[in-house]
Formats: sequence, C-alpha cells, structure tokens
Amino acid sequence: MSIAAMSRPVSPSAQADALDVCIAKIRSNIRLLADKPTTWALAINGDYAAWNEGFYEIGNWTTSFFTGMAVIAYKQTGDRSFLEETTRLEPFYESKVGEHSADTMHDIGFLYSLYSIALYKVTGEAKHRELALKAAQVLADRFIPEGNYIRAWGRMDDHSSDYAGLAIIDCMMNLPLLYWASEETGDPRFKDIALRHSNTTLANFIRDDDSVYHSFRFDRNGTPTGGDNYCGRGVESHWARGATWAIYGFAMGYRYTGDERYLDASLRLARKFISLLDDEIVPIWDFRLDAEGPFIRDSSAAAIAVCAFQELEALNAADESISAAKAALLERLCSPDYLDADPAIKGVLKQGEVGDGVGKAKTAYTSWGDYYFMEALARESGMAINWW
Repeated sequence: MSIAAMSRPVSPSAQADALDVCIAKIRSNIRLLADKPTTWALAINGDYAAWNEGFYEIGNWTTSFFTGMAVIAYKQTGDRSFLEETTRLEPFYESKVGEHSADTMHDIGFLYSLYSIALYKVTGEAKHRELALKAAQVLADRFIPEGNYIRAWGRMDDHSSDYAGLAIIDCMMNLPLLYWASEETGDPRFKDIALRHSNTTLANFIRDDDSVYHSFRFDRNGTPTGGDNYCGRGVESHWARGATWAIYGFAMGYRYTGDERYLDASLRLARKFISLLDDEIVPIWDFRLDAEGPFIRDSSAAAIAVCAFQELEALNAADESISAAKAALLERLCSPDYLDADPAIKGVLKQGEVGDGVGKAKTAYTSWGDYYFMEALARESGMAINWW
C-alpha cells in the first residue's frame, strides 16, 4: 500500500485516552500479579490470571511485561503505589537467578530489563542494579563460543534436547541487558557476547530478500546447519513478530555500538515489513501464509513495530515512510477494533497472535502486545524509556 494511504496519525486525545486505559488496567493487574506471582502470558478471553504456569518455570518470559507497564504508569502519574506493588515481586526475581537459575532461558533479558533495570532507572536503588547484573551473568552463561550465539531454550546442562544448538530471532531483544551490564561494570565480556551474537544473527537469520528466519540451528562444533521454525507458519516463512524483534533489536544494537551494519539491517527489515502491510495496516501474523492460513492479525507485532520505528526516529535514521507507517499502526491500534477499554477485561490489545502448535496460530490478548503498546504511547507522548 502507499505511504500516503498510511498517513493517519492518531489524535493526541485518542492517544491520551489509550494510555489512560493502560494505566487503569495495570493498576489492577500489578496488584493481582503481586498477590500470586505466575507468568501471566496470554489469554483468549483476556483473563491473564488463568494462565497456568509458575513464575519459576523455565518458559516464563512474560511476567515483566506487567512490571514494565507499572513503571511506565508510575512515570506518567507519579503514583508510588505502582512501584510498591512491583517491588513486592522482588524475592521471586532474586530466586529466579539464584536457586532457580538453571531453569532460565535467554528471555531473561526481557524479564530483568523490564524489572530490575527499569526499577533502578526510576529509583536509583543499588539493589536493583545488582540484581540486573546477576541476571546479565546468567544470560552470558548461555553463550556458545564455538558458534558465537546465545542458546535460546532449554537447560544448559541438557545437551540431548531438541533445543540444543538453537538460537532464535527474539534474542535480539535480550542483548540490551548485556550492553547495559558492560557499560555499568566496564567488563567487555558482556558487550563482546552481544556483538558476537548480533553478528551471527546478521549472517544467518536475514535472507537475501530481507525476510527473517524465526530460528537457526548449529551443530556441536558451532557450524550453522540451517533455518528452523517454532513460531512462524514454516521454516521458510516470514513471521511478522520475529521481523519486529529484529528491527527493534538491531536498532538498539546500533545505538549501543555505532555499528552501521546494524542500522542498515534494521532499516532494510523495516522497509520490507512496511512493504508487506495491507489496507488493514496491522500485519497478518505470517507474511508467507499458504491458502490454508489461518489469516489472523497480530496486534502485538504492530505494537513492537511502532516502538522499533520510534527507536529509528530517535536515532535520526527514519525516513518519511517509516514515520508514516509508525503513525498509521499506532492509529489503528488505538481504534476499538484492537483497543479493549472494558475495565472488566485484564488485557488491553485484542487480536494478538499466539502459537497453537508449531506452524499454527490463534488469536489472543498478549502480555507483550500490551506492554509494547503502552511503551509506544508513552514514547509518543515524550516519555523517555531508558531501560532497553
């Protein structure tokens, strides 16, 4: 579609109303989550509390989307109750990288950037800094030097799992934890791991046409053996949310390093993503669906894309097409088709995509979609988001 057709910026009042919806929902959600900490990942009906997965489960990558929303709410309102409820979770986060550290995976970056670093940035309390640095060490310990990548899933002492030798595109969003840790401590090892993983991703995940593999495999010697898939329709498909993880992740990589290759990758992937949007604006969940579909939208990919495009704007790298797409995506997400303002529903964004088995998808509210939508609204209003 044309950029002119996309240029429908959201009105300031609609943006403010949407941010108010997010604040009202996180006020209730963060209290309920602190009362009974679990993962609160996704919900078909919007009831995140019904998600049956414990906080210490290895698959937990989502709890901090709610703590991140609470910190944004505090920055917007000055209401310290948001911080008080969030810090009630502190013992669980300490144990997650303490006695439960073997049961963590690469998304520890999502968990601790949006908890410990966010709290450290707004409170200045050293305990949050120390916990974030401990988490960074746990993440760094997942690095496979033979292949120059961070292993995505599974316990590091499990070498027989299907997840051995696996990296996924989502990890680009975990690297800011390592960059931050390197800056905080002066230890170059954290940054070196982030750089080496980024370079491996650059070399293997991005196809010649600027589409993106969801995952990639490496043998025991670290030699790349080919693409794989757990979230898209198939191995050679182009999963929309994976593309946005890469756009945002490479943009932040450029911010931390000044490496022009990362900025170039982010821009190429952004323009490819934009070129595949249709009149609905919010992307289809996979850009390479066959006739069987399922043809569902992913509001979470749209929200992440807005944040990624805002990052490119902050780097003075976004052209008119990227800014126009950002405005159009945000306007669409603020519409009743996607924004759920019902106070009885815990979720914020409707029509997010979640897996329904490998190669399959279904529609649900998503904790990550809600967080990135709130981040996008906050950034658009001028708030500094400084924990990535």
